[in-house]
Amino acid sequence: MKALVLHAPHDLRLDEIAAAADPGPGEVRVAVSHGGICGSDLHYYHHGGFGTVRLREPMALGHEVSGIVTALGAGVTDLREGDRVAVNPSRPCGRCDYCRRGLAHHCLDMRFNGSAMRFPHEQGLFRAAVTLPAAQAVRLPAETDLALAAMSEPLAVCLHAVAGAGSLIGKRVLVSGCGPIGCLTILAARAAGAEEIVASDIAAPALAAARAVGADRVLDLAAEPEALEPFAEGKGRIDVVFECSGAPPALLAALRVLRPQGLLVAVGLGPEVALPVTALVAREIRLQGSFRFDAEFATAARAIASGRIDVSPLLTRVLPVTEAADAFALASDKSRAMKVQIAFPPP
Repeated sequence: MKALVLHAPHDLRLDEIAAAADPGPGEVRVAVSHGGICGSDLHYYHHGGFGTVRLREPMALGHEVSGIVTALGAGVTDLREGDRVAVNPSRPCGRCDYCRRGLAHHCLDMRFNGSAMRFPHEQGLFRAAVTLPAAQAVRLPAETDLALAAMSEPLAVCLHAVAGAGSLIGKRVLVSGCGPIGCLTILAARAAGAEEIVASDIAAPALAAARAVGADRVLDLAAEPEALEPFAEGKGRIDVVFECSGAPPALLAALRVLRPQGLLVAVGLGPEVALPVTALVAREIRLQGSFRFDAEFATAARAIASGRIDVSPLLTRVLPVTEAADAFALASDKSRAMKVQIAFPPP
């Protein structure tokens, strides 16, 4: 079968690999339909990894996919052949201390598709078909748009971040950085009851996407560097900030606009930054990280399938797997693309 395999930076090949195995007990085989190109896929594609994580052997990319169940292993009763599913790329061990404490996303032996953190690498999901534990496949209604369902994983990241902030009902929220994760955080915050959502970025296309998904105000900090200043008045006017860019200047700017006892949720990853501890102490600012997701994956998949959360404004284009190089080039151009997907032919 076909798989989209990265051999080295910019050496992405549509390889012929062994067919997906027949499912064993508790497993299913899924024909992959759509797969979204994520920021981590782009890091592997352009740089061969990120930080200390480096590509050391050919690896199929991809971890944001949807598909159709084509075979069931023994004991699988909650799925049927032909079911449309969103595929959860996380597979915690279920045995370590964090898994037992209900923190499976911090598993000490996590397997995550399309990751070079392990060796041999955990192969990604840009394959014609995958065999995996049935628990990783979330069943969706027959009419579900599989392109939209493939955005379940990034939406789950944002639902996890928003859930960690506590109640947003009646609150003014700032989303800093309006790439795919920032825009999905806007959708998640609105679904959680945020009263007003302000979005900031330095790129006009990203701000246009933020407005399309429902931001009440958008601030172009490249065109107007002082646009956040009114929100810093009176010790701060923002209740919760979701910092999604990972840029140190953006994080420091976000801290300035938080009201006393406000919360900054760091979602984006970037370089280390020196924190203004005096300001944190004097205004009793709370700082919290947010990492991946757990139970939020199924919630995200069902919210998309039901239409409760409409991710369609973020889908820029779907290209066939045979045009993967063009898809990665488009996904790399943030002036033209928000979310680009690859489509595999039907089984």
